[in-house]
Amino acid sequence: MSPRYRTGSNSAGTVVAVIADITAVILGLWILMYLLDANRANDLVQFVHNAANWLAGWSRDLFTFDEAWARVVAGYGLAAVVYLFIGHAIAGRLRRH
Repeated sequence: MSPRYRTGSNSAGTVVAVIADITAVILGLWILMYLLDANRANDLVQFVHNAANWLAGWSRDLFTFDEAWARVVAGYGLAAVVYLFIGHAIAGRLRRH
């Protein structure tokens, strides 16, 4: 089969990569909002915080640094890196097949 007919796996790989990127952006945005002491009463800040909490549920309390900012950066940052790495690895595999 000619490569030009294999658009299904290519578009699936693109979708997976975009989802991984959006996930990492949400987590990175929460880290930035936390570090800049964003107003937690704001609806956008609450939305980003809730989404980031859900996405990083497995990693947000993984580290026990004394400083709260270090825990946030390490916990949410680890989740962002893992989602990017795994998402783009899966996307690459989908694009090759």
